[in-house]
Amino acid sequence: MAALLQFQRDLPMASTPNSADRERLPYRLSRRPEQRIRLLGQTMDLVRPEEVLHFIAARVKRGAPAIVANHNAHSLYLLRRDEALAGFYRLADLVEIDSTPLLMWARFSGRRSSQRFHRCTYLDWRDAFWTLAAENGWRVFYLGGAPGVAALAADRIMTAFPGVEVSVHHGYFDRTPGSDENAAVVEAVGRVQPHVLMVGMGMPIQETWISANLKALPPCVTLPVGAAFDYEAGVQRAAPRWLGQLGLEWLYRLVSDPSRLFRRYCVEPWTLGHLLVQDWRETRARLRAARGSDRRSDAAPSPGGPRRRAEDQRGTVSAEAFRSKAAGRPVPAEPKRDVALTP
Repeated sequence: MAALLQFQRDLPMASTPNSADRERLPYRLSRRPEQRIRLLGQTMDLVRPEEVLHFIAARVKRGAPAIVANHNAHSLYLLRRDEALAGFYRLADLVEIDSTPLLMWARFSGRRSSQRFHRCTYLDWRDAFWTLAAENGWRVFYLGGAPGVAALAADRIMTAFPGVEVSVHHGYFDRTPGSDENAAVVEAVGRVQPHVLMVGMGMPIQETWISANLKALPPCVTLPVGAAFDYEAGVQRAAPRWLGQLGLEWLYRLVSDPSRLFRRYCVEPWTLGHLLVQDWRETRARLRAARGSDRRSDAAPSPGGPRRRAEDQRGTVSAEAFRSKAAGRPVPAEPKRDVALTP
């Protein structure tokens, strides 16, 4: 847990919009209902990187399985075409938002709890995660990457963070459920009994593999992490983290690999227009309903109506006696009588 506290102390200014955000640390250990939102038809969680770590650590300590997923524009595009991927998100216990533009849309469309610092993915919490894993002796299994790449990344991680145990297997095998190679991979994971299983085979392959094999896997925290170990091994170069907070990491990646990522960043987002319109309409309808409820609540008389409100203040005394009592003067004696109360 010391790693979590140190992570909060060392959180760079680039990860929060201003110093006031830093003053909100330490983070909340209990979630608020408004931190789980419905955005573009999907359920997502407004979590900071340190809250993700707290969630993982709590599940590991309890020995309870969990799935930590993430959403971005690419996942929203794929969901319309892949029911297996949709099923994976229904299994997820925590869903990070790996997209500053999505967070901007959330705030613009009325979800005021959304902030830039809620944008998080593996690269945002990787140092604190491995520190925490080393301190607690976690066993981590990474499944994915080309042969040799994950092993190189694991060696670098275990050198930088002594105490953590990292096992790996490349992602180039027959992933068909029931195949011998797939069964061998699941068996290898079972032998390690990892506290955390990272699957990095690209979206949606990694998510559908998790869904298809979840029941056969040991109880652990499972995360789809894409090219995480490609970055760790130096095969791919990660964008500066401040670009992610500005919502420009996609541009860095597009310039670095235009042939592979052009469609993802320049074509797919345009197919989400109908979701934006639908989301806007639903949000406006909820806000109008909430405002209408507030107006009805303000206009509704208190129990007993205006006569009751007056009686609550004055009782059955004359106006002169009431004014005297309010001013702190002696109340003149008067015969008991019924008084017609007015609003």
